[in-house]
Amino acid sequence: MIRLYMTISLDGFVAGPDDRPGQELGRGGGRLFDWLDHRHGDGASGQVVREATATGAIISGRRTFELAGRWGGDHHDGVPIHVLTHHIDPADTPPGSARFFTDVTAAAEEARAAAGDRAVMVHGAGAAQALLAAGQLDELELHVVPVLLGEGRRLFDGTKAELELVRRLEDRDVLHLRYAVRR
Repeated sequence: MIRLYMTISLDGFVAGPDDRPGQELGRGGGRLFDWLDHRHGDGASGQVVREATATGAIISGRRTFELAGRWGGDHHDGVPIHVLTHHIDPADTPPGSARFFTDVTAAAEEARAAAGDRAVMVHGAGAAQALLAAGQLDELELHVVPVLLGEGRRLFDGTKAELELVRRLEDRDVLHLRYAVRR
């Protein structure tokens, strides 16, 4: 099971404008993650965070990987990190368990094998779009925050897919929606 975990504004942005190192979520984008302050509770947000950190592998886009400081080579619990990129520089050795991939299907297959019976967590709009286009994305877990950013980085700009709502959880200022990708 390959599942995108993404916090998103009501108008479809995953980061505010001018996202870059030092301002990773863009201007105003930090508001998207206020719900994580409640992650240690017993509510729906805590459940979602516990599920996300129980995943067995990561697939990330290169941009997300770099903006996140490469997670220091360890996203959570030492799980393998599969980074989708357009080009691999042989002199660039990723830290920890991270590996670079130019082939979306190969990254998905290796992530599934590494995760075993656990889900694979996807990070990054580019990675999500590439996996969806390749028929490798199984579910989308969207954490919808009631804010309109107005501009920034969109999650699915121009991407088309049929989805089926399979779970809806609500907790304070966030709505957690899980969709299965219809094939």
